[in-house]
Amino acid sequence: MALVGMLRRPKPTDSEADLLREQEQFLTSGVPSAANVVRRPDKRRGEAGGGGGLTGSSAGSQKDVVTIDDLPDQLPSLTPAPPKKSRFKASRVTFEDEDAEERLDRHDTHISAVLSKIVERDTSSTPISLPAFTGMAFPKVMHHSETSSQVHKSIFARQIAAQRLKEGKVPLQFAPETARTLRPGEQNLPPDVRMDTDQTDFYSLCVLEPPSVSGPRLVSGHGLGGPGSSRDTMRIHMENQAKIQEMSQSEILEEQKKLLSQLDPRLVEFVRSHKAQSILSSDSASRHPEGKSSKENFPLEGVIRESDSSEVDLLVKPKKEWVHMDKLEPEKLKWMRDLPAPRKKDTKKAMQARFDFSGSLIPPTEDLPTHLGLHHHGEEPERAGYSLQELFLLSRSQVIQQRSLALSTLANILSKARAGEFTSVLKGNVMATLLDAGLLFLLRFALDDSVEGVMSAAAHALKALLVCTEDEECLDYTFSWFHGLASFPLLPSAPEEEDEEDEELDESMKQTAKEKEERKSDHDVARQDVVKGLLKIKLLPRLRYILEVIRPSPRVVQDILDILIRIARHSSASAIQVLGCPRLMETVMSEFLPTSWTAPASPLPHSVYGFPLANAMKFLRVLATSGRHACARLLNSLGVRERLSCLLGAEPPELLLEPAEALRITTEAYRFWAVAAGYGQACNLYIDLYSALMKALQSVHQAVNPSDPFLSLQLQRVLALLSLLTQVTHTAGCHQELQAGMVSSQGEECLPPPEVSWGHVTGLQASLVGHLKGFVKSLDNPVERDCSLALIPAYLVYLEAYYRQLTKQNCFKPVDTLQELEQLTSEVLFPLFSHHVVQSLMKNLRSSSVVCNVQSGHQDPETTPNLPGLVCAGWRDRPGLVVPSSPFPLLTGLGLLVQTITGIHKGLSCKFTGLLLSEPVIGYLRSCSQASPTVSHNRAWLLRHEHHLLYLLLQLACKLVPVEPEIARYASLYHQVALVLLPWLLPGSEYLTHELLCTILFNKDFISEGHSGGPEAVELGELKLHEGTPHHPSPSLQTVGALLREACVQLPSIRGCFLTHLAHLESSVLVSQDALLGRNPWINSHLLPELTGPILPSDWSFLPLISLYERAGVSEGGGLAVKELPQGALQVVTHCLQWLLLLEVWREEALKVIPPVAKLARLSCVFLSSSDLFLERPVQKLTWGLFRLLTRHSRLDSLDLNIPPPGLASFQDLYSSLLAQYEAVSFGDQLFGCWVLLPLQRRYSATMRLAVFGEHVGMLRSLGVTLEQLSIPLKRFTSPPEDSLPLLRLYFRSLVTGTLKHCWCPVLYVVALSHVNSFVFSQDAAAQEVEAARHSMLRKVYYLTDEVLRNHLLLFHLPQQHSELGFDMYEQLPPIRAKRLESVLRLQDSNDCKGD
Repeated sequence: MALVGMLRRPKPTDSEADLLREQEQFLTSGVPSAANVVRRPDKRRGEAGGGGGLTGSSAGSQKDVVTIDDLPDQLPSLTPAPPKKSRFKASRVTFEDEDAEERLDRHDTHISAVLSKIVERDTSSTPISLPAFTGMAFPKVMHHSETSSQVHKSIFARQIAAQRLKEGKVPLQFAPETARTLRPGEQNLPPDVRMDTDQTDFYSLCVLEPPSVSGPRLVSGHGLGGPGSSRDTMRIHMENQAKIQEMSQSEILEEQKKLLSQLDPRLVEFVRSHKAQSILSSDSASRHPEGKSSKENFPLEGVIRESDSSEVDLLVKPKKEWVHMDKLEPEKLKWMRDLPAPRKKDTKKAMQARFDFSGSLIPPTEDLPTHLGLHHHGEEPERAGYSLQELFLLSRSQVIQQRSLALSTLANILSKARAGEFTSVLKGNVMATLLDAGLLFLLRFALDDSVEGVMSAAAHALKALLVCTEDEECLDYTFSWFHGLASFPLLPSAPEEEDEEDEELDESMKQTAKEKEERKSDHDVARQDVVKGLLKIKLLPRLRYILEVIRPSPRVVQDILDILIRIARHSSASAIQVLGCPRLMETVMSEFLPTSWTAPASPLPHSVYGFPLANAMKFLRVLATSGRHACARLLNSLGVRERLSCLLGAEPPELLLEPAEALRITTEAYRFWAVAAGYGQACNLYIDLYSALMKALQSVHQAVNPSDPFLSLQLQRVLALLSLLTQVTHTAGCHQELQAGMVSSQGEECLPPPEVSWGHVTGLQASLVGHLKGFVKSLDNPVERDCSLALIPAYLVYLEAYYRQLTKQNCFKPVDTLQELEQLTSEVLFPLFSHHVVQSLMKNLRSSSVVCNVQSGHQDPETTPNLPGLVCAGWRDRPGLVVPSSPFPLLTGLGLLVQTITGIHKGLSCKFTGLLLSEPVIGYLRSCSQASPTVSHNRAWLLRHEHHLLYLLLQLACKLVPVEPEIARYASLYHQVALVLLPWLLPGSEYLTHELLCTILFNKDFISEGHSGGPEAVELGELKLHEGTPHHPSPSLQTVGALLREACVQLPSIRGCFLTHLAHLESSVLVSQDALLGRNPWINSHLLPELTGPILPSDWSFLPLISLYERAGVSEGGGLAVKELPQGALQVVTHCLQWLLLLEVWREEALKVIPPVAKLARLSCVFLSSSDLFLERPVQKLTWGLFRLLTRHSRLDSLDLNIPPPGLASFQDLYSSLLAQYEAVSFGDQLFGCWVLLPLQRRYSATMRLAVFGEHVGMLRSLGVTLEQLSIPLKRFTSPPEDSLPLLRLYFRSLVTGTLKHCWCPVLYVVALSHVNSFVFSQDAAAQEVEAARHSMLRKVYYLTDEVLRNHLLLFHLPQQHSELGFDMYEQLPPIRAKRLESVLRLQDSNDCKGD
């Protein structure tokens, strides 16, 4: 027992000698071991279970089983990690309903594909030998380990090697044992075993020279029992050798290709992979002559040699005294070699991207040291870094550090991808690639990890995927701008896929959007919308659990709050889900927005729990933006009102917080309060905290001290305070209106008046005007200039709100107000505008514009359709709307105030003519009139602010054009800008759309051509155009000049027509009006409507025509949907055509966004809407004028009917409807006829000409448009010659049968004559069928009995549009044509003689 006490366990510091000595002591002690070796019974041999040791020689062939005391029956649970998946399973395509037997039969290649001819051996004289009797019941089983001394690789290792060879890569590891090639004569192995060991047999059939071996290598003779087996084997081998000797190299290659085509490709790939291993062995190297490469000996595939030595040079030599080191593993020891140098060649080609741990891309030629930890045992071990595939694999590792490292690296890669660092160096979109690979679900699973480090890394990666910090900074920066607290929901703009099953169902039976959403899988939802996918896979409850139970580090808390902010920005529905998540909001309020706290022990505390966080208040503010009900719930149910009083009742230094964090959280508190005041809520706090607000206002000049280290935070706090006062002023201005409404409601339900009234805010104006004067004066000080430029716009926006609401109050005194406005203009506004700093700032208008710089030089950061963003990365480093050098916030604030005060004091308008006449503004407006901006999430939020400035400039011009001649000179420019701005306006700006339609677009003062000789100039142009033509169009048609003159007179009626057709936008206009005019109690949400595109389409000028066609046009059955037009339809169509004519003549640039084919398609509604609308005289005049404008020489080339018009599948479908309508109701109308003839030009598709001469040939009887009435040159119909044989046959048939006559359809008669004549006399080489058709037509023409038609067809020379017939004729056939005719007739006569 004493000896037992002396025994001890081995320690890590023990040497080999210590271990051997302790082992000897243990054996001599006789103490029973902790583990017993027992024999597992072999049930296949009928052995019974039981104990017992191992005896005799059987010990070498039996297996040992080690048992340990107190070992549980079940395995312990491992760290939860996603299960590993086979890397080869993805390449096997299987289906759930596929039968395994059928799949096996399909992939199993029959033996006949290998052995095409089998000759049976003659065994008639072979003696039959009976099997020898043995004492065993069954023959001994042949084990693989007994028949081969070769150590085979596992199936997985073979698959890895085969895959690498398939990709053209060198296998990573080769064992010397498997590299040695065995010959079949060395061992008597079964054929299936030899298939794995002798890899050269298959290639012996394919080499160009016979192998230098004396014995057979393919035919072993195994299985040919009897004494003559070796002789038969040798005979077959000699026959094969003789056959190969007789064949040439080309025959060998041909047989090789034939053999490969018969074999299963996977079998070939398998043999090739084994052959590659044999080449790398020393035995195969000695088998081939020196000087000949493996490529010469094996023409099927070149294989790269890694080493010619048969042994691996090991850095560590084994020693006998090492325990358990008697067997070496060269494949593992091989990794101890030095890494090869990175490839220097082929680096210009596309290579796999590799990243370091910071997410930076590593160049493929960079040789980094190994101590950085970027080299690993994966593919391309010489290259440092990790590929995306390897990071995904590493993130599912069971090692905690590896999972955390992979997720952190993915987070860094996502951050850099959002910043646009990979757009110029990588092919494809990194974010889209990661999302398609399943990153979203990977991160969601990692959030469930029980290890806090892995969970933290997953939260950081999810934040990097969803949130762009610079996007949030830009939104915060523009919060104090006009209407800056509103924002678009970040919903994907890509339309969702329509369900094919619902297309054939009635509307009542179709599934709702919610039912479709619930039916979709998580993957499908995430593929369309990342945020919806996260909500569907229960992200919110998990985030709540992390915040409430795990209580992670400060960085993780900030990441989770950023994620929640992004989810709340997605949509109002997402914000409602966040508010409805159990205990989430309570956790945020209690832990990160407490009502009381103690001062932190250090500037960077280890935990943020129990302290107010600015990000938490911002999260509440974004939630409040989604709707007034959410804001009321936050204020009243969740206790935000008390938090606002706590945070804003004291100065930032008194909040017991770190100074920067105190400024941030008070800024966010002001912003939340401004959002609430934007609904007319939380206004009682204004009364409670009035003294604190006045104290904050009085210290504004002290707060914006240029030497303050927190100057930027102080500026944001002051701007948030001004935004709050602006919203409170708007709300107070509505108090009187709501109070009067409550009195007159007589008990009916109505909105209650807010707690704050006009008397509470009227004292703010004087103080803020004093601040503004001081900041204007400080523009002369270079030190204070930047601060002043940042704050002045917010003061201007506040003054606009004050004076807008002042005019609605009972206390409004017009005389005093007019004097006050004159003083404000002379002392503040005019000095501000004329200041050299502002004038210099205005020069940046075009460079800062989003509209004028659609294709800017910088590359946009990466975004994906299912995860839209604002794409503001790097916004500080490039010109733009948001940078400090941008004049847009200042000019927008100035324009707002000018619009309001000039509405009160009309005489002040002339003071601001310099603004519109300044060179930067004129140049900016000219650039905008020619721009074509695109609408997307990354531009819409900025475009909205620029649209505000453009609208304000146009409204100022509307007041000055009638009274200022200098401004009137640019009236057409302002009108052009208004026309291009209208289809740009985005959802939420419906009120601006309505105002532009009412004030500028149809204002005759802005169409200066109408009253300055414009119509007369058009008439003179028409006269000059037709001076050289002997025939004029129909004299009964009024000229375009007269039509324009009439259109200018009818402008008020035209405006009423369009406003009537846009009446469906009335509710949206009212909502937009409330938001833009500051009617806060009526606002339901500061979240703008979903961004599906502009409010009006680019072809809004055609809306009355399209609306009429949809109500009364051609139905699916072919007839008209209604028998009579709606009342007033003629007037509507007339006004619409007048407006279109005016735009085509004087505002052609505004219609350039509409393709000419779209204009033609929209105007076709005139003919398709009714059976007689086009016959009305006003419609006839205007449509003729538009047709002549569309068919001018300069316009015809741009009219491409081969592209589908917007909204239509193809123009051919529309043309078929036009032809049917023409046959039914045209009555030979010449205008309709010209419309039908236009698409029959030679350069357009022959399908439309085939439709006329095939399906609608009857219309040729009434298509009586003369050549003089056709404004299109005739050569466009006749040149080049027709090459469609079916169409030429139809032309010829219509002429010969009399369906097409010159008196009925002169235009197409000339066209058909020209093409048939050119075809029959053409001597160009053609196919036999075409040549036979030429001969047949020419013979038929020659034998025609109609002499007139015969002469026309034979003697046709050239089309001549202004001649009597429309073409010139030869007096007699030219010699070459006469010879052609004679040869055709002679050929016919010879054929007739042969027939006789």
